[in-house]
Amino acid sequence: MSRPTIEQVAAAAGVSRSTVSRVVNGSTAVSPEALDAVQKAIARLGYVPNRAARTLASRQTHAIALVVPEDTGRFFGDPFFADIVAGITTRIRASDYILNLLIASDDPGDKMTSFVRNGGVDAAIIVSHHTSDSFVDRIADAVPVVFGGRPARERPGDFIVDVDNLQGGRSAGEHLVARGHRRMASITGRLSMPAAVDRLQGFRDALAVAGLEPPAEFDGDFTEEGAAAAARAVLALEPRPDAVFAASDLMARGAIGVFRAAGLRVPEDIAVMGFDDSGVAVTTDPPLTTVRQPIRRMGEAMAAVLIETLRGGRAPRRSILPTEVVVRASA
Repeated sequence: MSRPTIEQVAAAAGVSRSTVSRVVNGSTAVSPEALDAVQKAIARLGYVPNRAARTLASRQTHAIALVVPEDTGRFFGDPFFADIVAGITTRIRASDYILNLLIASDDPGDKMTSFVRNGGVDAAIIVSHHTSDSFVDRIADAVPVVFGGRPARERPGDFIVDVDNLQGGRSAGEHLVARGHRRMASITGRLSMPAAVDRLQGFRDALAVAGLEPPAEFDGDFTEEGAAAAARAVLALEPRPDAVFAASDLMARGAIGVFRAAGLRVPEDIAVMGFDDSGVAVTTDPPLTTVRQPIRRMGEAMAAVLIETLRGGRAPRRSILPTEVVVRASA
C-alpha cells in the first residue's frame, strides 16, 4: 500500500491542506475542532510526515540541538540535565521538531560547531556554558539560539531563559540567618559560569545585610567530588562554620557525606543548604533544605521560545523564572 498523503488526511478530516500542515508542525493557530479532526484522521490513516521531502522543500531539518559544553560524566551524573531534557522534550513533543543532543566540554576540532553551522539543525539551545567556551559564539552566529541561563558573554538580541539566581542565593542566606546561623561558608560552582557567580553574590548580599562576615568560599566545581574536597577545607577552618550553602544539591550531598564521616551531625552541628530541588534533595540523609529552581519549566520555556522564533513569531528576549526556598531537615 502507498503511504497516506497530506491531501488524503485533509480530505478525511474535512479541512484544508494548510490546516493539516499547521497541525503537523505544532502550530497553535488551529481551532480545537480542526485539531481533533486532523489528529483522528492521522491516526486512522497512519499518516507519517515525509521529513526528507519537507527538508528539501523548506531547507529546514526540523531538528533542534541541545548543546551542553560539558563532559559526558558530568552530563549523565547531574540530575539538572535530565530535568532540562525532560522539559524540552515535553514542549517539542507537540511539534514536528526532534531533539539532537550534542555534548562536548570543548570543540577544538570544530566537529560539533561545523555540524551546526553546516545545516545539521535549524536552531540550538545552549546550557551550562562557561567563559572559555568560545565555540558557543560561532554557533550563535549561525543559527537561532536560546541560552539556558545568562550567557558568559551577553550580546544584543540574545534569547535567554534563566532563573533568578541572585535572589536564590540571597534567599538561602536569609533562611540561614533566620535560623540563627552566624558563621557561614559557601561551596560554589565554577565561577566561570554566571549562575555560580550570581548565587554566590546573592548569598554574600544576604550576609552583609545581616551585618555578618562574608562567607568562607570554596570551589566545589558543581560536582559531588569537588564539594567533598571543599567540605574538608571547611572542616579545617577555625572556628568552624555553623552553616554551609552549596550552590547545587549534588554538591550539598557531597558535603554532608564528609561532615557525617567526620562525626558531625547535620543540622545540629553544621547546617547544609543546597540549590536546585532536584531528586537528590529528597534522597539525601537528612533531606535537603534547598532553593528550588523550576528546571523542567525552564526546559519547556527554552523550547517554546525557539519554536516560536523558528515559526517567525515574536518571542520574549529574556525570561526570568522565580526561585523559592524549600525547607526540609538539613538546615
